[in-house]
Amino acid sequence: MKYIVLIIDGAAGLPLSERGGRTCLELARTPNLDKLAVEGFAGLVRTVPPGMEPSSACACMSVMGYDPTVYYKGRASIEARSLGIDIGKGEVVLRCNLVNIEDGKMRDYSAGHIPSDEAKEIIATLNEKLGSDDVIFYPGVSYRHILKLKGHEDTLKASCTPPHDIPDKDVKEYLPKGEGSDFLRNLMARSETLLSSHQINVARRDRGDVPVTTVWLFWGSGQVPEMPAFRKVYGLDAALTSGVDLLKGLAKMADMEVLDIRGVTDGPNNDNAAQITGALEALEKCDLAVVHIEAPDEAAHGGLIDEKVGAIQKIDAEVIGRLLEWRGDDLRVLVMPDHPTPIKLRTHSGDPVPFLIWGEGVDANGAKRFTEAEAGKTGVSIEEGYNIMGRLVGR
Repeated sequence: MKYIVLIIDGAAGLPLSERGGRTCLELARTPNLDKLAVEGFAGLVRTVPPGMEPSSACACMSVMGYDPTVYYKGRASIEARSLGIDIGKGEVVLRCNLVNIEDGKMRDYSAGHIPSDEAKEIIATLNEKLGSDDVIFYPGVSYRHILKLKGHEDTLKASCTPPHDIPDKDVKEYLPKGEGSDFLRNLMARSETLLSSHQINVARRDRGDVPVTTVWLFWGSGQVPEMPAFRKVYGLDAALTSGVDLLKGLAKMADMEVLDIRGVTDGPNNDNAAQITGALEALEKCDLAVVHIEAPDEAAHGGLIDEKVGAIQKIDAEVIGRLLEWRGDDLRVLVMPDHPTPIKLRTHSGDPVPFLIWGEGVDANGAKRFTEAEAGKTGVSIEEGYNIMGRLVGR
């Protein structure tokens, strides 16, 4: 038996009054997903434990079969693991986003989804002008980066807000607060002065692109996360493909192979066909492949209904369509979002998400489509989301 786990990031959501009370999953034309739903086993699963942040870190950890209440130590440290950043005694890592703030409001949490090559130049300048032996910026992907601090463990106590949680809101109310926040606020303020005339921003303004106005620091962590190897827990060798450092970090924590597939990105230009083809090819030497696609979540953060619907439809055609053509060994598939990202909120929520399991040995339980409502009608509800992996692989 071979297994595919498809994480459609942020695909679930809430009914949209402007679209007849339908969700984006209901609006999307998904004949292949619906075929899997009709033939498979569907229901709802809670991936974010009550009281925990509804982040992809917690949610994807659940989807991958690990209990976040046991293993989650902070998102920044997971991403640092992906980038090969060591976290020593007395050191802290924080997520460092490149954002655009205009008229005191958070206009774009991703600075127009700045390309990684341009972001890398900005991070290099930040290191040159603001960095030291105790303050080091590390480049990541697009707008997502890491800051490591030494001797500033009090910053872990600061109350910080992710920038994608505050679209078009006055940022003064959401700057870091409490113990350890003064140092973070000072770094953020100094970055504004430095970035105002940066050559990358000059070129971006000339092209009409969104400039980077500041760095935004949040999601701090100081512990090196450890999880048992996936093969030890589930008896299977696994691989993962994603355009996001967070997922790659989780894979390394679980001792999964991280697949390097050309064309895999964190945005709407992701090569879905290449990604699923690469994942299926990986099944020649491993038992299970996790395929994480970020595009629906990014569209939802932007409040873009048509783009989110379009991303879901592309996944249906280019990924699920390919799975239905599988001619290898017996295949079993798990499809689900990690968390909802409702358009009206433009950020994550901790509500349960629909899931479906399809393939060899799976009996249908009455769903007619892959939607939130149809999953709910089955009456199946899994409260501890990390159990979903065991249900897929029979453990």
